[in-house]
Amino acid sequence: MRKLERRSVICLILAAFLIIGTGLFTYRFAVKGAEWATFYGNGNVYDSGLLKSGKIVDRNGVFLAESGDGTITYSDDWETRIATVHAVGDVGGNISTGALAAFKAKMIGYNPVTGTYKLKGKNSDLSLTIDSDACRVAYEWLSEYKSGAVGVYNYKTGDILCMVSTPGFDPANPPETSEEDESGVYINRFMSSTMVPGSVFKLVTSAAVIDKVPAYMNFEYSCSGTRIVDGEEINCMHVHGDVDFYGALSGSCNCAYSVLSEMVGIEVLEEYTKKAGLTKVYDIDGINNVPGTFEFPRDSQLDADWVGIGQFRDQVNPCSMMIFMGAIANDGKAAIPHLAKSINIKREETGRLLDIETTQVLREMMKWNVKDEYGEGNFPGLDIYAKSGTAEGESYQPDAWFVGFTDSEESPYAFVVWVKGGGYGAQAAAPIANRVLQTLGSGGE
Repeated sequence: MRKLERRSVICLILAAFLIIGTGLFTYRFAVKGAEWATFYGNGNVYDSGLLKSGKIVDRNGVFLAESGDGTITYSDDWETRIATVHAVGDVGGNISTGALAAFKAKMIGYNPVTGTYKLKGKNSDLSLTIDSDACRVAYEWLSEYKSGAVGVYNYKTGDILCMVSTPGFDPANPPETSEEDESGVYINRFMSSTMVPGSVFKLVTSAAVIDKVPAYMNFEYSCSGTRIVDGEEINCMHVHGDVDFYGALSGSCNCAYSVLSEMVGIEVLEEYTKKAGLTKVYDIDGINNVPGTFEFPRDSQLDADWVGIGQFRDQVNPCSMMIFMGAIANDGKAAIPHLAKSINIKREETGRLLDIETTQVLREMMKWNVKDEYGEGNFPGLDIYAKSGTAEGESYQPDAWFVGFTDSEESPYAFVVWVKGGGYGAQAAAPIANRVLQTLGSGGE
């Protein structure tokens, strides 16, 4: 009898191991199945080390690339190839944000039921959300500078219409790079880099002031070009004179924003930076952008003021900043971006980044920026809301920013432009934003 009991216990233990093992395998199959199917040793989906995939086209059906028969064929147009390389990808799979690397499982038609077997006998084409014409225009303008990034997306649907990073390269003739290479040609700066935001961060500080300072509309400051904090100088580009809350933003007065930063305090600035999504990782069809990084010093008022101005050790990701612009445009929430148009992906929104009332004031301030500083005539036909930035980074010349959105039922676009060493944002980055938006028109739908 005891022998039967022992055998029964052993059988139960073995059965438990079998159930646990089956459950673990099922879980890992569900999570890792696509990765297993696209393993380089799978001869069914690789030919001479290259993925057998269908065509990759832009949102308008323009051919971008195709992988098959042991080779990758790219567009015949050199400008299209180099402008879309960070969205399409390269032969070596060095660009993690490119479709050839990020959408391998989707491009071979993998699903958990049939694996890589396809009833039609061939791989499906992949349509990206980008507009290749807009990408070419962005690349043409950015190529005048050492490096840069442009992003435009529909903040209601999430479609990324333009995603360009420079320097780029021709994927049909990739460059030879060494471990010492610092060109960053394989880096998608829109998705995978962070940089000093400069004055565009003042929109975050402004949101904190609107919510936390009841009498913010009575704010007044007389700018002499310099303000002393902790015995050190905070400087403006020039003397602004008397400014109110709106004028402090449109003139990008550092001295006024040092006062505003002190009014809300460093704890609130930290709260609103996180609330704005600037430290968040966004899942973009399985591609993760890098989060921004910030420090919020409690022991130095001078450093805390520089945080609110957008300097100190502030580092922001362009994609996150673009989404934040979409939230200002869309009553505090925005669509999470996506890059694959032909794949059935659940459309998602951010959580609430801003209160509706706060976005209404920020919209008014950004519209005033355009009217008072940038000139509406420089953006013909566009109902544009924007903020420029001049960021002191590693370059001898400051980096230029221009961020914002358009308010249109046909073309609800949020945008971000960053130009390394570009200088003034209104001079270097704003014209790029205008040309890309003009190219998109209402055709991004």
